[in-house]
Amino acid sequence: MAVYDLEEQEQLEDLKAWWSRWGNLITGIVLAVAIAVVGVQGWRWWKQREADQASTLYAAAIVGLRSDDVAKTRDAVTQLTDRYGSTAYSGSAAMLFARLLFDKGDKDGATAQLQWVVDHGSPEQRQIARYRLAQVQFDAKKFDDALRTLDAKIDPPYEGVYADLRGDILAAAGRNDDARGAYQDALAKLDQKSQYRNYVQVKLDALGGPTTPAQTLGEAPAAKAAPANAQASAAPPASGAAAAPAAPGSPK
Repeated sequence: MAVYDLEEQEQLEDLKAWWSRWGNLITGIVLAVAIAVVGVQGWRWWKQREADQASTLYAAAIVGLRSDDVAKTRDAVTQLTDRYGSTAYSGSAAMLFARLLFDKGDKDGATAQLQWVVDHGSPEQRQIARYRLAQVQFDAKKFDDALRTLDAKIDPPYEGVYADLRGDILAAAGRNDDARGAYQDALAKLDQKSQYRNYVQVKLDALGGPTTPAQTLGEAPAAKAAPANAQASAAPPASGAAAAPAAPGSPK
């Protein structure tokens, strides 16, 4: 028994020496991993909680929109943009509210909402909001401002409808040659199978047709079809106003 006791004592001494050398490091690693796990879980919980609260406010904004209640919608959208501006709900709600304000004749309010989305929305929301902002500026005959708004780097699916709106603005400003060039650019970038091309072609023909041979346009690669939400927003409102369309997936 004495031999076994001696061996156990030696193992215990070796373990003490090993722990004395590496114990602090191991404890630190275990503690760091535990903190990281707790941090990740806490972050996920916080983001989910934030999304749930933003969703509730978005639903309140929709209720206000459906009841045509500007005050109720404004309250919900303001809370969304102030408290949950990083969520997709805030950008969508701001664009919907902009449409309501525009319809009510508050073009400055609509402009402010759309500008917020341009500055803070997701990349896709920014491109949609920029297009709608240019429509509002166009309606107010602020042609230079509208052209500057459209002068931004955008994804290929939006290039056709952006060029079409640019043509509308240039034509309204009396710059017919530039407008024809913009319409040609739109035709080159819209999907060859898109019915929207017919609408652009009518406007180009009304200005006297192409400024360059038709075969030149054929050399330009066709871009992807513009998203349905962008094409729908490009169609002129019945009243002649450049109203902002409803956000994709949201009630009109």
